Amino acid sequence: MKSARQNPNSTPRPSKELKLSRTAAPTDLSPVDWQRGLRRQFGREQAFGLENLTSEPFFSEFRVSNPVSKSSYRVAIRGRGPGGNFCSCPDYATSELGTCKHIEFTLDRLEKKRGARSAFARGYQPAFSELYLRNEGMRRVHFRAGTDCPTTVREAAAGLFDVEHSGMLPDDRFDELERFMAIASNSGHELRAYDDALDFVAGRRDAVRRAAKLDQLFPRGAADPKLRSLLKVPLYPYQAEGALFAVRAGRALIGDDMGLGKTIQAIAATEILARHFGLTKVLVICPTSLKYQWQSEIARFSGRQGKNAARVINGGRPQRQKDYALDDFCKITNYEKLKADLDLIDAWAPELVIVDEAQRVKNWNTIAARALKRIDSSYAIVLTGTPLENKLEELISIVQFVDQHRLGPTWKLLHEHQVKDEAGRVTGYKELQKIGQSLAPVMIRRRKSEVLRQLPSRTDQNLLVPMTEMQMGLHQQNADVVAKIVQRWRKTKFLSDKDQRRLTCALQNMRMSCNSSYLLDQETDHGVKADELAALFDKLFADPEAKAVVFSQWTRTHDIVIRRLEARNVGYVSFHGGIPSEKRPALIERFRDDPACRVFLSTDAGSTGLNLQNASTLVNMDLPWNPAVLEQRIARIHRIGQARPVQVINFVSKGTIEEGMLSVLAFKRSLSAGILDGGGSEISLGGSRLNRFMKEVEGVTGSMGEGEAVTSAEEVTSDAAVYDAGVAREAGADASVDAGETAIARVDGSAAPPRSPKPDPWQALAQIGGQFIAALASAKNPDAAPHPWIERDPATGVQNLKMPLPSPEAAGQLANMLSALADSLRGRMA
Repeated sequence: MKSARQNPNSTPRPSKELKLSRTAAPTDLSPVDWQRGLRRQFGREQAFGLENLTSEPFFSEFRVSNPVSKSSYRVAIRGRGPGGNFCSCPDYATSELGTCKHIEFTLDRLEKKRGARSAFARGYQPAFSELYLRNEGMRRVHFRAGTDCPTTVREAAAGLFDVEHSGMLPDDRFDELERFMAIASNSGHELRAYDDALDFVAGRRDAVRRAAKLDQLFPRGAADPKLRSLLKVPLYPYQAEGALFAVRAGRALIGDDMGLGKTIQAIAATEILARHFGLTKVLVICPTSLKYQWQSEIARFSGRQGKNAARVINGGRPQRQKDYALDDFCKITNYEKLKADLDLIDAWAPELVIVDEAQRVKNWNTIAARALKRIDSSYAIVLTGTPLENKLEELISIVQFVDQHRLGPTWKLLHEHQVKDEAGRVTGYKELQKIGQSLAPVMIRRRKSEVLRQLPSRTDQNLLVPMTEMQMGLHQQNADVVAKIVQRWRKTKFLSDKDQRRLTCALQNMRMSCNSSYLLDQETDHGVKADELAALFDKLFADPEAKAVVFSQWTRTHDIVIRRLEARNVGYVSFHGGIPSEKRPALIERFRDDPACRVFLSTDAGSTGLNLQNASTLVNMDLPWNPAVLEQRIARIHRIGQARPVQVINFVSKGTIEEGMLSVLAFKRSLSAGILDGGGSEISLGGSRLNRFMKEVEGVTGSMGEGEAVTSAEEVTSDAAVYDAGVAREAGADASVDAGETAIARVDGSAAPPRSPKPDPWQALAQIGGQFIAALASAKNPDAAPHPWIERDPATGVQNLKMPLPSPEAAGQLANMLSALADSLRGRMA
């Protein structure tokens, strides 16, 4: 059968038309006529290229090319009116208008040719018959008999197609179409069945067959015991329901609340498709920061191992070409790589596309969003906890990737559901329940309150995030110092006190670099964790009652988190060891009782003795080495009196000391108290204790894995905008657990990387002042953990103050300013 196009409609066209507004419909035109008129008006204004692809002068197929966008579309002309013509552009496919600017441009050009009037008056009368798809109001398959159509085919068509509705194929008779096409083929008559019509029919038939097979495989539905053994971990009933829903729909949106396990549902659906429907190629598209998380969870839940099971797409174009050429079950890429890799993705031809955190692409007119919509696959699963955040258009765009016809055209949906004032401004939406009904076949969404009884009392998630290039540089610089000291210990089995201090300092710097470069230089803010936390809060706080506790060993982490919270007008309290004990109860009370206070930021000063059960989400920005400290943190919200399931999220930087801590220690063994968590910078170890410690260091730093440094562009477009460090908050240091903050000097003596912002001398003075006060408090209290600025003579017990200076530039500016201030004071006194 041949490929061509389509059916005539001889509706007359007006010779003169008024200029239409693109923002408001004329009172004498219906919305449909207005939209058609806009396309006719716009099409006639274009300077497109037009190429006739056949020898027919009017009722032919044409190539319409846009010299600006370098794109081209196939247009088939069968008449003047809407519905019978065809264009391969997205607007024609989704607008339900039966026309588009390319069709209107072509008609305008044809009508100016000699013989056009008589040709259109005679109409389209080919000898062959056609099976085509009309897209006027609804997509329907139609049959048009050619002038040479034999009686047997005409009779078969009369028994199958609805003649009163232009030969439309009824929805309940798709299975009979194959038999009709066989009759036409056996008759020797030419029947042209067009690709879009055949694809439409195939999709409908596949859906029916897939549903029947699922009923056969899992007769008890989500309660079927075979689903419990599908993955390495058992599915909760609502998760099994979500997986089956996605497979049954073929292309689906899972919009469950955050924390309900959308990832595991997508993996479960993938395994069903792979084991029972022949799926062999899966493409996961997610934010850069989640690529390794997907790789880890595919291995964990599905049991598929090795890079061939789930390969993270990294590196430059040559490396990505090699990766896409490999025979993998799953490939994992990020939004920023889509446009550049469309040709590679198309060549690899994924059968299932999983789109995670779809709400990250809020503007679906972006390059990444347009590229995403160009990816073709039989199956699709879109995951988002917030399918509708601000505007109805956001939901429309997300659904369009799942099923571009599900909600109908945007113009029609907005006309039916927007509420506007007299000035034409959108003030609200109406009849949204109709949208929910339309989405029911492709979207499943559950609230936590709906599945509360199915949820475990506590779930823990290690969220792997990448490092920026600057972070990786800082981390590697300190890792090199650790490697040298470890090598020296291997040879001598001895470390001097100086080496032990340098080792502790370098390890601490490695850990701090995982949060942000700000923790080391107090100027820049290169890092992913704080922005991932902000993105998590954007989802979490969609629930007006949700609250979260965020732990970090360092108050400087609080600083970078607070910037994100204040930018979003999210209320918070910051709790650390520098806060006087008499002021602490008020902070706790505010977090408990103030609905606007959503976040409790805490160092390990708050890991014991606090009851924060009004929060059900706990985030560890950095993990302690001591598992007891970790459990103390979690116990702040996971305790008697907690009415909701608790979610614990641990941010772990990929390819760093933090990942090494996970793989080697797994938080099952506790190092001696004070070595790395809140200990002083001068620690002496000896004998077997030193040996055990050094073996732990070897294990952790030797198991860091491979990391990927995200570029600044990827940071910005994946909701991880880089914040320039401004004037830091003046916060007291935690004398008991934040002492490690001072171990930030470059222990190998090398120069720091270039810093774009100039150091603020007053900021440096404020930080030195805060640490100075904390040091005095430590010296006053002999029972407190020693402050790193305090040195005690082991023989005499005399305490000395060792104060680090700011950077030379900041120190110079500070000296000049203090000198000027002193001169001014002397002048006043004189």
